[in-house]
Amino acid sequence: MQSRSHGRRLDAVSGPLTPRTPRIVAARRLHRRRDREATGRFLAEGPQAVREALARSGTVLELFGTPAALDRYRELAAQADAADLPVSEVTDAALAGLAETVAPQGLIAVCQHLDLPLATALARAPRLVTVLADIRDPGNAGTVLRTADAAGAQTVVFAGTAVDPYNGKVVRASAGSLFHVDVVRAPDPLQVLADLRAAGLAVLATTGYGADDLDDLVDAGRLAAPTAWVFGSEAHGLPAELTAAAAARVRVPLHGRAESLNLAAAAAVCLYASARAQRRPLSPHPAEATPAVEEAAAVEEVAAVEAGTAIETVEESGRP
Repeated sequence: MQSRSHGRRLDAVSGPLTPRTPRIVAARRLHRRRDREATGRFLAEGPQAVREALARSGTVLELFGTPAALDRYRELAAQADAADLPVSEVTDAALAGLAETVAPQGLIAVCQHLDLPLATALARAPRLVTVLADIRDPGNAGTVLRTADAAGAQTVVFAGTAVDPYNGKVVRASAGSLFHVDVVRAPDPLQVLADLRAAGLAVLATTGYGADDLDDLVDAGRLAAPTAWVFGSEAHGLPAELTAAAAARVRVPLHGRAESLNLAAAAAVCLYASARAQRRPLSPHPAEATPAVEEAAAVEEVAAVEAGTAIETVEESGRP
């Protein structure tokens, strides 16, 4: 039974829910992985995560919020109401018990798991896939997921002993991107790579000691093809059997004195290299350039020189 108050659909209870309310107790248990697995549910904290979760139909099951937050983010409460979802006012103490941040923003959604089988994801013919192989750090995993989404990856695979994608820190670090991509959980990384190859994707393993330089792959046009990037943990990298199963073992060139890049930075460089290659037509190799292309390049060069000369002339004329 529900009642309406100020345009929001609220539970017909006397006052906001407290930390001892059974539904709050049940939701708080979702901080534990075993309870997330048992129920197929997880928590999305904060207005950004709630907004993106609501935008993915059928994901949110219930919305909790303090009275102040439900008023501040009334459009989200209204959206949940329009989807016939229960919206429950909770006390600050109840919200603090559900949240995992020091200064929660007052909204938490109970969501259902999103992951799907790899075969289902591959049937959608993704052109850019990200594989997180045995990455256990939730902050790194969530950040790479967010980067993959930003670069246009359609699928993110949590393979092997990778962290639970529904871990609260992963969800927060993804900044809503968890709800934008196809999430896959797969226990066998080697089988994942075999399935990706069978689907026609070029499987590229990242390693600081790889034989293939990322810049060389870009110059050769190899990143324009459908690609799956495989990333390992920041501490241990990828195991030998996974790098051996890849089509190339890729290193990001380091031009300065840094020993290495962290996982998130390396993933961003690699994924955006693929994103650019897949979205921009390749220019002919200089040795194979056609006369028309050479002429156009020459015209552009002359125009650039003339523009620079004109600027210099103006600057000279303005000097005392």
